[in-house]
Amino acid sequence: MQLKKWLCPATLAVLFCGNAYAQVEIKFGHVGEPGSLFAASAEEFAKRANAKLGAKAKVVVFGSSQLGGDKELLQKLKLGTVDMALPSTVMSSEADLFGVFEMPYLVKDRKHMGRIEKEVFWSKLAPEAEKKGLKILAVWENGYRHITNSKRPINTPEDLKGIKLRVPEGKWRVKMFQAYGANPSPMKFSEVFTALQTGVMDGQENPFTQIYSAKFQEAQKYLSLTGHVYTPGYATVGAKKWATLPADVRKILEDTAKETQAFVYATAEKGDNELLGKLKAAGMQVNTPDKDAFIAASKPVYEDFAKEVTGSKEIIERAIALGK
Repeated sequence: MQLKKWLCPATLAVLFCGNAYAQVEIKFGHVGEPGSLFAASAEEFAKRANAKLGAKAKVVVFGSSQLGGDKELLQKLKLGTVDMALPSTVMSSEADLFGVFEMPYLVKDRKHMGRIEKEVFWSKLAPEAEKKGLKILAVWENGYRHITNSKRPINTPEDLKGIKLRVPEGKWRVKMFQAYGANPSPMKFSEVFTALQTGVMDGQENPFTQIYSAKFQEAQKYLSLTGHVYTPGYATVGAKKWATLPADVRKILEDTAKETQAFVYATAEKGDNELLGKLKAAGMQVNTPDKDAFIAASKPVYEDFAKEVTGSKEIIERAIALGK
């Protein structure tokens, strides 16, 4: 009786309703290792967003595939068990038009990518992701991809014949390397180092930042500067969870994601030069391939994509025109 007498309504609210006022946690998962561009991008975003969010919410970053690989993260975004992720190539397995960024040698440089983003991405591609329950807040970067392997320098597509090459989970990357003569096999990023080390795979292809941070140079002898694909990274949330967040929290997250793009691009550009030097210093043999030979071998990939994916031909033509 005495307890009831002294417990005021405000006190009862704290005891029994405290969870209603708990800070919202935004779980941000990605596959990048410490030191990668993905890690730097996610951490910078979290720092900026948390400074604005105050007690309303907190972005917590989980890298190194702690919350799952690329495909698992997309599924968890849809289910609402992960709040934010940074998919790249894997988006083409969710929405076919994202295969545009799987087309070899399409994106010339970051300025060209900026024009594609402005003129094509937000009007044509982003809505396709939303249909799948994925809302893209901003376009960041994974980077220009290059081939590493343990067998020989890759100068032309013919040099890839018989090479067991790990690729990300996306059918157009598989088709591309089949066209080049390799034996491509999709595999989770977290499994790649062991596959290279044990010889299950002869090689892989990734931007410098992913190669170096994952220590692939310890298991690979040759680095061929093919630059065959520029892969964006997409700061993405699950539409299901997004709808439950307060409007002011959503605005902060979306605005901050877009603001972070400049940091991402600057960090990527600086890293390209520094990391190539570090990979050479680690003992990798570096060569510059015949890109014209790779471009010629890429023609069937473009043709197949245009046939299989409705609306892709017009998007590719527009993207190419924006690079002139």
